[in-house]
Amino acid sequence: MKSFRLAAIGGLVALTLVSGCGYQIGMMHRSDVRTIAIPVWTRGHGVYRRGLEMDLTKAVVTRIQQDTRYSITNSTKADTKLTGQLEMVSQRPLSINTDTGLARAMEATFTISFKWVDLRSGEVLVKRDNFDVRGQYIREYPFSETFFSGGQAVIDEAAQRIVEQLEEGWPESEGDEKL
Repeated sequence: MKSFRLAAIGGLVALTLVSGCGYQIGMMHRSDVRTIAIPVWTRGHGVYRRGLEMDLTKAVVTRIQQDTRYSITNSTKADTKLTGQLEMVSQRPLSINTDTGLARAMEATFTISFKWVDLRSGEVLVKRDNFDVRGQYIREYPFSETFFSGGQAVIDEAAQRIVEQLEEGWPESEGDEKL
């Protein structure tokens, strides 16, 4: 019984220390928002790969459903609306096979902009312009990854970063934000 009390007191002390250091337990998403509309995001003029914008939209919807309490609905019923654009997609080699002259590993960079608006008031809740999300993939055997398999990892990372930006307490950004 005595050890139980000590453990309980120790737990309360640890909880007090953690909460006093700026950490928050529980949901960090807005309590005044219940529903969110997410139309299919668009591609910028320099993005020639079709379907990436749809894959990004799907990943953002999935991540919101997994990580938040928001319900996804259409614009006529939603409290808020999240729109975005895949501004640019670029690749660059990270290493070259000296025998073939071909790239062994590649880096894909997606430049993304998005805006989250409260449809009830018209207030812009979050706006981020031209932030980059990067990922690598290995083209050579035994991995033999393609741009699309490597790009999917970047899309998943971008969705996670976007949903993190919807949390309360993020400072408003001025200009470009690199994630």
